[in-house]
Amino acid sequence: MARNTLSRSLHDVGLSAWFGGTLANAVSLNAAAGEAGRAGDSGAVANKGWDRWTPVNAAAIGAHLVGSVGQLSANKSRLGGQDGVATMALVKTGLTVAALGVTAYSRSLGKTVSAHGPVPVASGTQPSHETPDDVAAAQKKLAALQWVIPALTGVLVVVSSFAGEQQRPVDQLHGLTQRLLG
Repeated sequence: MARNTLSRSLHDVGLSAWFGGTLANAVSLNAAAGEAGRAGDSGAVANKGWDRWTPVNAAAIGAHLVGSVGQLSANKSRLGGQDGVATMALVKTGLTVAALGVTAYSRSLGKTVSAHGPVPVASGTQPSHETPDDVAAAQKKLAALQWVIPALTGVLVVVSSFAGEQQRPVDQLHGLTQRLLG
């Protein structure tokens, strides 16, 4: 059996950065932006931070997707031959699609906020009474979505750990036996 170090590394490092970066920004950047001296500066600080994170996040997501395809290709015989592997792969795919969708939607909301430039806000995801309505609406959605992305990608980390456990020889033998006994 060939080693899959490159695809596994792309998968894991990409997913780790996607998870960790979005969690760090939700925990720190969005809240810390509210500490800026003036209300108009809070939005600018959050926008700058997210704008800087976006290309890194895109690269991380791309690396994860390339690694995922590599892992699927390397394990294609196990998909049909080992009981439970196809289900795990479908769960991972569904979670990945959901995380991609929420990430893309969050970025579009972020662009709405960023397009207004330095507007008065309470923090990166909390409007103030002076925040324009469309920015406030986007921020309210972002306040919830900032936690959804790390939740989905965190579950992907757990499912990926489970997938690794399925590769143990004893689990492969058990899965193949289950498949044969049906």
